[in-house]
Amino acid sequence: MRNAFILSTALIALPLAGALADGDAVMGKRQFAPCSACHTVEAGGPNKVGPNLHGIIGQTAGMREDFVYSTALKESGVVWTEENLRAWIKKPMDFIKGTKMPFGGYASEAIQDNVIAYLKEATQ
Repeated sequence: MRNAFILSTALIALPLAGALADGDAVMGKRQFAPCSACHTVEAGGPNKVGPNLHGIIGQTAGMREDFVYSTALKESGVVWTEENLRAWIKKPMDFIKGTKMPFGGYASEAIQDNVIAYLKEATQ
């Protein structure tokens, strides 16, 4: 009986461990601070040097009509899934060759997780 309890407790704990791997949106907001020099996230927010990112998840890259994108971004066909956002946040110029975004990227997977968690929360 004791083994059954331990097994059931472990199974309950597994989803919690997975949830932590999804990132910390509060920390992600802080880590997004350098990005906010060029991007806003709120609904109806202005474009800056970069486009407003509200609603970005699920959008096709370079398709907002109110922003002038690089040809590389417009022609990429990339849809902003979490996986593609991660690759972009890691190293934009490697992910889409010819992009104009002057950001070196975040190599840390933890920071990538946090920024994505923040974007999921802030841009819905």
